[in-house]
Formats: sequence, C-alpha cells, structure tokens
Amino acid sequence: MSDEYFRAAVAALPTGTEAPPALDLDRLFGWQATSRALDLTARRLGKQGLGYYSIGSAGHESNALVAAALRPSDPALLHYRSGGFYLARAAQVPGSDPVRDVLRGIVASAREPISGGRHKVFGNAALSIIPQTSTIASHLPRAVGLAFATARAGGSQIVVCSFGDASANHSTAQGALNASAHTAYSGLRLPLLFVCEDNGIGISVRTPRGWIEHSLANRLPYFAADGTDPEGVAEVAAEAADHVRSRGKPALLHLSTVRLFGHAGSDVEAGYRSGSDIRADLERDPLLATARLLAGTGTKPGELLERYDRIKAEVDAVAEEVAAEPKLTDRAAITAPLATTVPPMPERPEAEPATLAQGINAALAELLTDPKTLVFGEDVARKGGVYGVTKGLRKRFGDRVFDTLLDEQSILGVALGAGLAGFLPVPEVQYLAYLHNAIDQLRGEAATLPFFSAGQYGNPMVVRIAGYAYQKGFGGHFHNDNSIAALRDIPGIFVATPATATDARELLPACAHAAREHGTASVFLEPIALYHTRDLHESGDEGWLRPLDPAAPHRGRVYGSGTELTIITSGNGVLMSLRVAKRLATLGIRARVLDLRWLAPLPVTDILEQARAGGAVLLADETRHSGGISESVLATLVDNGFRGPVKRVTSADSFIPLGAAAGQVLLSEAEIEAGALAVLGR
Repeated sequence: MSDEYFRAAVAALPTGTEAPPALDLDRLFGWQATSRALDLTARRLGKQGLGYYSIGSAGHESNALVAAALRPSDPALLHYRSGGFYLARAAQVPGSDPVRDVLRGIVASAREPISGGRHKVFGNAALSIIPQTSTIASHLPRAVGLAFATARAGGSQIVVCSFGDASANHSTAQGALNASAHTAYSGLRLPLLFVCEDNGIGISVRTPRGWIEHSLANRLPYFAADGTDPEGVAEVAAEAADHVRSRGKPALLHLSTVRLFGHAGSDVEAGYRSGSDIRADLERDPLLATARLLAGTGTKPGELLERYDRIKAEVDAVAEEVAAEPKLTDRAAITAPLATTVPPMPERPEAEPATLAQGINAALAELLTDPKTLVFGEDVARKGGVYGVTKGLRKRFGDRVFDTLLDEQSILGVALGAGLAGFLPVPEVQYLAYLHNAIDQLRGEAATLPFFSAGQYGNPMVVRIAGYAYQKGFGGHFHNDNSIAALRDIPGIFVATPATATDARELLPACAHAAREHGTASVFLEPIALYHTRDLHESGDEGWLRPLDPAAPHRGRVYGSGTELTIITSGNGVLMSLRVAKRLATLGIRARVLDLRWLAPLPVTDILEQARAGGAVLLADETRHSGGISESVLATLVDNGFRGPVKRVTSADSFIPLGAAAGQVLLSEAEIEAGALAVLGR
C-alpha cells in the first residue's frame, strides 16, 4: 500500500518554478529512495525465503540529514530504522558500498562487512558506526560512556545515539539521559547528541501525543524538527550538532517521523490501527516530502518516478548477487569472535604478605601506572571503597580514579564506552546483588558487540564486584549474594575469583591483559568475607597472608598433593576446604584442593588432571545448589569420561537471611567434611 500510495501521489504532483533551497534535494532524494528500495527488497527477500527478519526504515529516512550534519568520524550508535543515516554517512566515505552492505545483512551473507552474517545490524568500522542490536535503548549507557571518554581523550568528535519514542520510556534510556544531565550539571564535558526518532507508536502501543517533549525537553538542551520538512530537519540537525560540538555538552534532537510498512517482518498494522491513521502517515512520508520540493523547483513527476524505479532496479540487481553468497555454516566460524580461552601472560613477581584487599589494591595500582587505565564506581575514590580496597588510589593517581552516580547501568555504560575510546576501564559494582538490575549491559551489550562485529569492536574492561556471603555482623541478601548463574552463561566474557592476595596479583592483571590484547570483558568477583582475612587454621596464625608460589594466571591453583581425594572449590570455599583437608589428614586421608579461580571459562585441564590425581572428587560449592558452579564442574567431569566417585556439597537454593540464620543456608566446613567422608565411603 505504501509504495502504491507514493507512486500515485508523486504522479499527481504539480511542477513548479520555485527557487531551489540551499539543501541538496537531489542527493537527499537518492538517499531516501535507496533506503526505501532496500526496505521493499527486504520484504520481497523475506517472502522468498532468501532474507530474514528485518525492521525497515520507511518513514524515518529524514535521519539522513542528521548524518549530513555530522562528520564521518563522529561515532554513531544507531536506532534500527537508520537506513537513511547509513546511506548518507557512507556517501561521506569514499569507497563505501552501502547498498551491498545492507543487503548482505538482510540475507545473512558471510561477507557482510560488520557482523559477517551473524545479525542484521547497521554497523561499519570504516564509517564509525558501532553496531547495535538493541530494541530497548540498552545502547544509550554505552553512548554516554563513549562521549565521556571521547571528551577525556581530548578529541573533537561528538557521539550520536538514536532511539525510538517507545524505547525512551525504558529504564535504561531514562538512566542514560539522567546520567548525561548529571554529568553536564557537574561541569564535565559530554559531547553527545541523542536523537529520539518519534513515530508515535511502539509495535502496537501508541505514544501519547506530546509525551516525548513533555518527558525530555527539560532534561537536556532540546531541539525539535519535523521529519516531513527536509529544510527544517537539515537546519535543526546542524544547529543541534554545532551546539554539542562547540559546548561539549549533551543535547536531544527530537525528530518527528512516521512508521510505514508496520513494525517489522510480517506485522500487519491494519489489525490495530485505523485506515485513517495509516493514510495520514502515508501523506507525511518524508520521501514524498522531498519529492514535493523537487517538483516544486521544476523536476517533473515522471522523472522522479523514473529515478525511483531505477534505484529500485539497481538494489534488486545487487540483491540477486548477494543472495547467492556463502552463509555461515560452521560452528567454529560462528563463535570465532567470542573469547573462550584466557590468554597466558608473564608470571607475576613474588609479593609481600598481604590480605586479599591489599593484594587487589596493589594490583590496581600496578594497572594505574598505565595512563589509559580508569578505576571508578560508587565510593571508590575519596572514601576508598566500602571495604577500603581502593584506599589511597585517588591520592596517588588523581582523577583517573573517580566516583560515579549511583546507577549500575551507567557505571557499566561508562566502561563500555570508555573501552571503545581506547581506555582500560576498571569499574566497580559495589555488591553482587546490585549487578542484576544492570546485567543486560554485560549480556546484551558487552557480550554481543564482538559477536555482531566479527571481532572488529571489543569491550576491553574489567568489572570488579564485591560478592558472595559469609560476612559477619553485616548483610542480608543485598550484601550477601551467592548467585552467579546469570554471569556464567554469557558467551565471550571471563569470570575470575581470587581467594588470596597472590591470586589477586595474578588474576587481575590477567583480566587486564585479556582486555588490552583481545578486547575482552572480564568480571572479577571478590569474596567480601576474605578481604581482610588473616588467619587460616588458628587465630593469630596469619596463614592466609603468606605469599604463594606463582601459578599460571590462566590456570587454577592446587594446594597439596594427596592421592585419595580432590576437593574442587573456589572463593570462600578454598579457605574452608583447606581447613577440612587438615582435619582429614588427622584421619589418615590425604587430600588435595583445587581452587578453580576461573569460573568462566572453567579450567578444564586442571579439573581433569586434579580429579584423576586425587581419585575421588568432592565439589565444595559456596554458590547455590541450582545454577551454581558445581553443576558445570560435574558436567565437565562426566563429559570427559571421569569415572571416579564424585559428590557435591553446596549452599541452599535460598536468599541469604540476616545474622546467624545465614549459616543454615550456606555451605559449611562441617558439610564439606561430611561430604568428603561420604564420597570416600567412610
């Protein structure tokens, strides 16, 4: 219906003799018509079984004028209806072939330039367009971070980030807008242009008329333009971009658009929209608006339709070529951009006796000798962290150690953006329980970017999180959380847990090495209860402070050489298991303890070697019975043919209550000892 309406409307246009505007209408029409042709071809390919689920840009093509108002080096994180923007940006970069790029994404060609056939996204490193797959504005925190880091690096670039009116209501978007306003209010530079492309509907749910202006106009400097007025969009987009670039402050461009062809794929909007509403949008088609201006300045309607058909024929011809291109058919090729092995690095120098907290502090200080390292989070700077782990770093390294606002999505977004700008961000999430409201920044953003860019973009960052349980005299669920299942199944990120100062001095640099060399995101889970632990077996023995012999940073750590039992554990379980092993020795049972240290990916080689060396295996898991670490360790043993006796002891499937009651649901030394005797048949 949209294509037919457009053709009929153009054919009926009167030819005028008005003076042409300063805007290059011919070029704009080419971008818009090509974007429309790509949408039509995508729908045809889908019906033929040659293309895949695709969200069109029809009705949003005026975003081409936003691209025209920017520099091709300005990083762009785009809304999924950005065909016009992509074509206009490509026109600024010689050698680009945007039609082939987009069509290769539609048919999932392995030759597609950004994702290599993994997903249909607008992205191209040569065009400074960072691929985004989000439909709920989860890329906005990253955009804030990228703008923050860009300003810190001293460049003249501005970041542009577009999103839809429905997504503007998502908490992620609201948090990013708030963080932008907060940063600007604090006097810091943040050269970020938000573009809300407002078509008035989210799938089938209407956005109340005037809501975007009412909701957002008072948050940031506000610019508004009507997408059916090309001259107005060009003028306002240029004004907004100049405001951001000259002042180094964020702004919002509210671009009123329409949505043609329905939401996506096979969506039939006639089922939830009236015919009059649909026709009203057809009349406000931005491509038709440009055609009207061209006709008014002397271009004949027949010439416009001839050009439109020629563009469509050219797009269809390229589509036939790319539809025959090879697809991804090999598992190894598909998963190649995802990190699966912790890269080795030089061993760390021997350290002085220290607590875990001191070891982490020393490792952070070592990282901060690199001027590209940033350490930040709630309370990490002036206070030195809730547990004193970052104490003194602000004084030694200045504003590369800084406090943030209380919003985990924004903290992780700053890290995601700063990594793209060439920094090594080391953000802190104050407690593990606080991560869960922001975990999509890891799952949906950090993990997907290397995958959907075929490794052309990465997320170099190390996220420090204080976690697990066993705190004395403090806690409840939000300060004692032993749930890590949501982290362990995210492809392509590393999860490490140190138990001692020596581990911290080895593992934290290893995570940083993976970030710097391979663009990998790591999560560094720090056992709170071990931060200031000094003793191992008896009060005053200070056995937990002793420096340990260096272990390969990408491997587990083995304690002892017993041949009857291997206890496999991590975190707080290491301390408890070593105490149990000493008591078992008095019974004549020789046990060894394997500290996994790496929870994702698991150190499979160490698990199998130590299990076979010890005969029987006890998995002592401080995380929950369901979804805990030991499930995967057990599966690893079974998958690799281990046939010895195996038993696991875990914490309960429960949240952690206050006080002494916590001991009823957490793994205890008594349970580890009983489990050891049971697996040995004693």
